[in-house]
Amino acid sequence: MDGEDTDLGRRSWLEIELEDDFDEEFEQEIDDRRIPPELRALLARHKAEKLDRRTYFDELLRLQAELVKMQDWVAHKGLKVVVLFEGRDAAGKGGVIKRITQRVNPRTCRVVALPAPSDREKAQWYFQRYVPHLPAAGEIVLFDRSWYNRAGVERVMGFADDGQVEDFFRDVPEFERMLVRSGIILVKYWFSITDEEQQLRFLMRIHDPIKQWKLSPMDLQSRVRWELYTKAKEEMLERTNIPEAPWHIVEGNDKKRARLNCIAHLLSLVPYEEVPHEAIALPERVFNPDYERSVLPSELYVPDRY
Repeated sequence: MDGEDTDLGRRSWLEIELEDDFDEEFEQEIDDRRIPPELRALLARHKAEKLDRRTYFDELLRLQAELVKMQDWVAHKGLKVVVLFEGRDAAGKGGVIKRITQRVNPRTCRVVALPAPSDREKAQWYFQRYVPHLPAAGEIVLFDRSWYNRAGVERVMGFADDGQVEDFFRDVPEFERMLVRSGIILVKYWFSITDEEQQLRFLMRIHDPIKQWKLSPMDLQSRVRWELYTKAKEEMLERTNIPEAPWHIVEGNDKKRARLNCIAHLLSLVPYEEVPHEAIALPERVFNPDYERSVLPSELYVPDRY
C-alpha cells in the first residue's frame, strides 16, 4: 500500500483525471475482447494481423479530438450534417457510432435508430418518419440504419413488395438531392464484412450472455438469406450511388481499423477549422460566513460498497 500511495503522490491530479477519462474507452475495449472459450480456436483461424493497441488508442483519441473541433465548426457555421450507417447485421456500425459520439456534445450530435414502423407510419409517405429527425442548423445526426431499410431488410424479408421497392429506387435519389439542395451534408457508409466474420460475431453473441440482447430473430434470418442480402445490397449500391450523395464502403472485418478509417474519412468530408474560443477563467467561489451546510440523513446516501 505504501508504494501505491507514493506512486499516486508522484502523479498529478490532472494525469489521474485524464486516465479516468481514458478508462471509458478501455472498458469498451475489454468488452470487445470478451471471447467465449468455445470460440477462441475459430477466432484464431479467421483473424488477420491485429492493429496494436497503443497505435489504436493513440489514433482514436487524436481523431476524437478532431471530431470535437469539427462539431464546434458545424455549430459555429450553422452547418447541417447527416451520416447514414448501413451494413449487414454485426458489421460494426454501432461500434463506430459509439466512438464518434463518445467525446462530442450529445445536444448537437445525436443518434437516430428507429424501431419498426407503426401501422400509422406504414400508411404514410415512406420517407415521412425520417424527416422529423433531420438536423437543424448546427447539428449532426447519425442514422443507425436509415431509409435504406426498404432496399435491404424490408425487401429481403418480404415486408415490402416489388412495387414498393421500385418506387423507393425511383424516389430516393431525388429525395437525397432535395436534402443536399437544402444545405445538408449527406454522407452514406456501407460496412462490409465477410460471411465468415458475420458467422463468428453471431456465435460470439450467442455464447456471451452480455451480448445476447443484440441478437433478434431477424438477425438469425439474415444468416439464412445471406445471398439474397448480397444481391439486394449490390442493386442498392448501383441504383442509389449518386454524385450528390455517393456511397462509401468501409471494410469492417477488423473492427479497430474500421473505426479509425471511418472517422478519419468522415473528418475529410466535412471541411472545418478550429473555432477560436475565449480563454476560460474559473471564478472564485463566494463564501458566506453565515452559511452552515445541513447534515443530511445517512439513509439518503448510496452505500459505499467499493
